[in-house]
Amino acid sequence: MLTRISIALNPGYGGFAAPRTRYKLPMGFDFAALKPGYSTSHARCSTMRICRCVRHGAAARRDCEKGGSPMFLRNYWYVAGYDHEFAREPLRRVILGEPIVFYRLEDATPVALEDRCAHRHLPLSMGKLVGNAIQCAYHGLRYDKSGACVRVPGQELIPRSARVKSYPVVERYGWLWIWMGDPALADPEKIPDYHWFDDPQWGAKGEYLHVNANWQLIVDNLLDLTHLAFVHGTTIGNSALVDQAAVKVQRSEDGVTVTRWIIDAPAPPTFVKAGKFTGNVDRWQIINFAPPAYLRLDVGATPTGTGAPQGQRVGGIGMWNLNAITPETETTSHYFWGQAHNWDVGNRNTTDMIVEQIRTAFLEDVGVFEGQQRNLDMIPNPPQTDINADAGVIHARRILDRLHQQEATAAATAKMVAAE
Repeated sequence: MLTRISIALNPGYGGFAAPRTRYKLPMGFDFAALKPGYSTSHARCSTMRICRCVRHGAAARRDCEKGGSPMFLRNYWYVAGYDHEFAREPLRRVILGEPIVFYRLEDATPVALEDRCAHRHLPLSMGKLVGNAIQCAYHGLRYDKSGACVRVPGQELIPRSARVKSYPVVERYGWLWIWMGDPALADPEKIPDYHWFDDPQWGAKGEYLHVNANWQLIVDNLLDLTHLAFVHGTTIGNSALVDQAAVKVQRSEDGVTVTRWIIDAPAPPTFVKAGKFTGNVDRWQIINFAPPAYLRLDVGATPTGTGAPQGQRVGGIGMWNLNAITPETETTSHYFWGQAHNWDVGNRNTTDMIVEQIRTAFLEDVGVFEGQQRNLDMIPNPPQTDINADAGVIHARRILDRLHQQEATAAATAKMVAAE
């Protein structure tokens, strides 16, 4: 049974002023029984708030001290990498703070296991494959695709505890997706739509960046394109983005759409190069966010006055910028992205040119993310001012906060049921 208590939280990352929220906690929640060092008013949390580390454990407490967001949404599909990265050689990757080893069976089926031998904790990724089993490099224990130990050299009886966690994985859109939560909920139909990578009507190419910053900083950046004029003036931005910065924000139960039109303005450098525009253009930016960190951006331009705002996208260029951010740790991220275009499809030189322009812009963004993270590491939980352009960011943070609450409540309820 759950009850509503009137202790408010302000769970923003780096001082983000999210709305104060009433949380549901299990009936009989025993604050006195919290582990040593936990409190209802942690040093980095405001008075009369339940510290997030109370609800989410030691890792969360450490992150609370740094002003970051310790919480990862687990019952979602995350991109683990490009399908061509995974072969018969074990590959280690850290996702949501968990070390994972990836490899393929002899029939090419992908496998993901906890990257740790149950015996003495050596990473299994340091071992090798023997048939369809992965063998630890330390004492030779072997594990099957389910994570169960199937061989212990020198003994016939295999301890029941000799097993490691396995993760559901699915290949789609050229990516390998991994489910980090309850395996019973791992429905492949929940994988978001990135069909542009497979659609012959579009030319597309995927890329990857490793970012030394919290994943939410990347989400914030992609939802707020007013920075383009200042960070990307030589590629995808120009001063017109400052003069016409009004945005329309639509929020649904499970997503945010941010729309902005820049009418009768000079095309930015990348658009001039790609679309061969000689005059002013009508340009659109439509950002679609779905939790936890899927962002698909519909962008493009047509010559001014040709009807693009009314839906007539003729005589111009259209692109989809496709992003999937996978948290690595609390302060590092895997940034998978790609670009799709609807003109000169099939010309690899055109695709490479567009991707190179976007990569240049994204590397500029990485410098921003990592600069922010360095400050947040040194100045935990600083005050933060929001402006009008942050509307999409604020809505997305509210959705993420609600989903964090739901997962935390479900986990607490499950533990209570299991203990009965």
